[in-house]
Parts: sequence; C-alpha cells; structure tokens
Amino acid sequence: MPPSSYTRFTPLAVFLISALTAISFFFIPAFIIRPFGHQAAAALNLALDLRQQSPWVTLVACFVCVFLFLVLWPAARLWRRIGLGCVMALVVFSAAMARLNYFEWMFHPIDSAQFVSEADSKLDKGEMILAVRRGNDARAYPIRQMAYHHILNDVVEGVPVAVTY
Repeated sequence: MPPSSYTRFTPLAVFLISALTAISFFFIPAFIIRPFGHQAAAALNLALDLRQQSPWVTLVACFVCVFLFLVLWPAARLWRRIGLGCVMALVVFSAAMARLNYFEWMFHPIDSAQFVSEADSKLDKGEMILAVRRGNDARAYPIRQMAYHHILNDVVEGVPVAVTY
C-alpha cells in the first residue's frame, strides 16, 4: 500500500474503531438491560460488565475520536464530513449517557404515600402485597401499584425504609 493511502486510512480506521467502542459500551447495556422483560443471565452479566466500565471507556474513546475528527476534517469532502459529524454526535451522546442512570428515568418513586386501615382498604382478597412490619407498625403495599412506581420511601416505626419491587 502506498504511504499516502496508508496515512489516510489509519486515522479513519482508528476513528471508526474508537467510535464503535464508545457506541457499543453505551448501547449494548441499554438494549440488554430491560427492567420489564426477560434477560438471559450471560447477556445480563455482559451488559453489567460493560455498563460498569462504560464511563471510562467511552471517555477515552471520545477523546481519541475528537482528536482524529480534527485530523480528518480538513481533507474530508462533504459526504465524509457529514458521516464524521454523525458518528461524532453518536460518540459524544454515548459518552454523556454512560455517566447517567437512565434506567432510573423509567420509575416514578412515591414520596408521600397515604395509608388506610385494613378495614377501610378496598383491596381484593387475592391481591398480592409487599408487607413491612417493625414492632407494632405494619404496612402493606399493593404489588399492582408498586409495579408502576417500583420504589416507595416510607417510615415504619420511626425507621426510614425504601420499599421496592
């Protein structure tokens, strides 16, 4: 391969490999980890491992991509510039999202629960509940409501608890 082709190809190849790495470390866990669906153990382990490493990996890959983007930009024609810009946008998006707990956005915690006595409750006899008892204080949380909210902050006999489903 002539040197001029080699020097043009190498930065582009490293840019694409770095971009694919950053994008993969964000999107693979985002698609595998599904709180409301079945998850295979091996796939979930892979996703959790990638998710744990993603903040640093995406940051390094993003810096490499930014540097190579600046190297490749001056000599690129219009279509390559558009492609570089689109890939760079995905890399920056992946690096930013890798630092957020986007799974938390799916849940809406209940901060101020209201309770009624057992006699006043309108629960069906067969309805499932989560129960917490501490000393003389007992609480029941209907699974039907917990399935949507997933977490409820409460105080049972003076002790703060986070009830989750």
